[in-house]
Amino acid sequence: MSAPSRFDRGHTDDLMAFLAASPTPYHAVANVAARLEEAGFTQVTETEAWDTPAGTGSGGRYVLRGGAVIAWYVPEGTTPHTPFRIIGAHTDSPNLRVKPEPDSGAHGWRQVAVEIYGGPLMNSWLDRDLGLAGRLTLRDGSPVLVDIDRPLLRVPQLAIHLDRSVSVDGLKLDKQRHLQPVWGLGNDVREGDLITFLEEEAGLEPGSVAGWDLMTYPVEAPAYLGRDRELVAGPRMDNLLSVHAGTAALIAAATSGETLTHIPVLAAFDHEENGSQSDTGADGPLLGSVLERSVFARGGSYEDRARAFAGTVCLSSDTGHAVHPNYAERHDPTHHPRINGGPILKVNVNNRYATDGSGRAVFAAACERAGVPFQTFVSNNSMPCGTTIGPITAARHGISTVDIGVAILSMHSARELCGADDPFLLAEALTAFLEA
Repeated sequence: MSAPSRFDRGHTDDLMAFLAASPTPYHAVANVAARLEEAGFTQVTETEAWDTPAGTGSGGRYVLRGGAVIAWYVPEGTTPHTPFRIIGAHTDSPNLRVKPEPDSGAHGWRQVAVEIYGGPLMNSWLDRDLGLAGRLTLRDGSPVLVDIDRPLLRVPQLAIHLDRSVSVDGLKLDKQRHLQPVWGLGNDVREGDLITFLEEEAGLEPGSVAGWDLMTYPVEAPAYLGRDRELVAGPRMDNLLSVHAGTAALIAAATSGETLTHIPVLAAFDHEENGSQSDTGADGPLLGSVLERSVFARGGSYEDRARAFAGTVCLSSDTGHAVHPNYAERHDPTHHPRINGGPILKVNVNNRYATDGSGRAVFAAACERAGVPFQTFVSNNSMPCGTTIGPITAARHGISTVDIGVAILSMHSARELCGADDPFLLAEALTAFLEA
């Protein structure tokens, strides 16, 4: 398959719509679920038995838990020991999240108390119009998604007249004092003000909300950028770009009519940005539990489970660093991934990435089958290397794992930058991997 023309943007248009509709992990997995349902997948519930016709036959299924989704497609003729082919990704992004006691303020300003989630480029959150979205939990335990998709909050930067050294010494931000957004005026802090406002916005009864998981986000829409619209600027590409591509690839594999020799899986986890240690993170039991139950629901034994896992391969897909034109010295001198150069293979011999030589061969074969070029990313030896869910997945489940992704600029900014061709090229490579 040849690469698309530079103005063929159907997949990227859809990615931009997905980003705009997914301001939080909870919204992202709801949107993934809607796409899966449209493709004929069925939700299964973790608290119910899977050894029923709904769980034992062929077809597509998915599990939702908080901000995570695991989806898989069982082809006709699958045995209990059939291996899996997994696309791993994560739904969360660094941002500012609302504290348990959110109502604050000073000097005539009403503010919302926030905590720093993950490792954001904090300066990128200044002077942006911010919305507020997330999950409200009602007194009966049921969740309600809320999204205030309009300019509601703002973290105002200090004027240069009051910080004359900022252009020379650089911006210095105190995480506690300098990043609390304003959302109105008033001399009195009214406890419960924010949640009351959200109850009204969501059409809920006053006092019905018992808990919340809320986060701010920039309301500026994703957009094409550049003379030839070769670039895309937008929020949360790390890592909803991979979630979107993985969803498209799973649906394509499930509906292609190809004879599949593996069970294709999408595993999109929450909490990657703060270590993955949660019940919805890659370091938790969710993926292993779902895969094991799938084996056992098809009449398999522990021996079948071991055989299936031994033959399984996971592509851990996450964004990586394109060479920066203004900071090329920060990159490895012989590895310069370029925007719109195709997906990247991420390598680190200290296992910050899980890729080894055999994994490279698997990814190279998928790219060759898809007609997609790929590049290699290695960190500069003088700088620490980031990590992903790849090593966690490999170690926790004993699954052969390969780290890949798309090269972007401004990672962890409130607004990141990628190539307009690369999301499609990634999805094509992922589809070829699932169909191998």
